[in-house]
Amino acid sequence: MSDRPFLPVAPLMIEHRLIERMIEVMRQKTKQAEETSIPDLRFIDAAVDFIRTYADHLHHGKEEGILFRALGAKPLSEEHRRVMDELVAEHEFGRQTTTRLVKAKARYVDGDAGALTEIIDCFFALTDFYPKHIEKEDHHFFVPVMSYFSREEQDRMLAEGKEFDLKFIHGHYGSVVKEWEQGAGPTEVPGL
Repeated sequence: MSDRPFLPVAPLMIEHRLIERMIEVMRQKTKQAEETSIPDLRFIDAAVDFIRTYADHLHHGKEEGILFRALGAKPLSEEHRRVMDELVAEHEFGRQTTTRLVKAKARYVDGDAGALTEIIDCFFALTDFYPKHIEKEDHHFFVPVMSYFSREEQDRMLAEGKEFDLKFIHGHYGSVVKEWEQGAGPTEVPGL
C-alpha cells in the first residue's frame, strides 16, 4: 500500500468534476435563453470568468505547464504524442470560443439582438466540447501517461501542482491590480 495520497493527475480529475457541474448549469441557461430569447447577461459574465479563470488559467495551466511540459521531455508513443497535441489544440478551441462568447455578449448589450444566436452557439459549443475533452483526458490519457514517470517525478509534479494552486489566486488578482495601477484596468471585469 502506497503512502502517497494520489497520482499527480488526480487533482486535475477532481477539477474536472467542478467543470462538469458548471457545464450542466451552462446547458440549463442555454435552454432558458433559447426558450425566452433573453440571455442571462450576469450568468454569461460568471461563465466566462469561470472558464477563463478556473478551467483555463488554473486547470489548463497545470495541464500544460506541468504535465504536458514534463511529458514533452519523455519519449512518448506516437499515440500519446498525438493525443497530447489534440488536447492542447482543444484548449485553444475553448479559449477562442470563450472570446467569441464575450464579443457576442458585447454586441447583444449594444443592441444587436442577432447576437443572441451566437451567444447560444458559443454555449452549445462549450457544453459539447468540455465533456468530450474531459472524457479523453480522464479515460484515455491521464492515467496511461503516468507510466512515463518514476515515483519521484510523480511526487515532484504533485508538489508543483500544489504550489501552483497556492500561488494561482494571488497571481491572478495581483495581475488585476497591476492592470488597474497601470491605468487601464483589466480588459474585462467579471460581473459587469
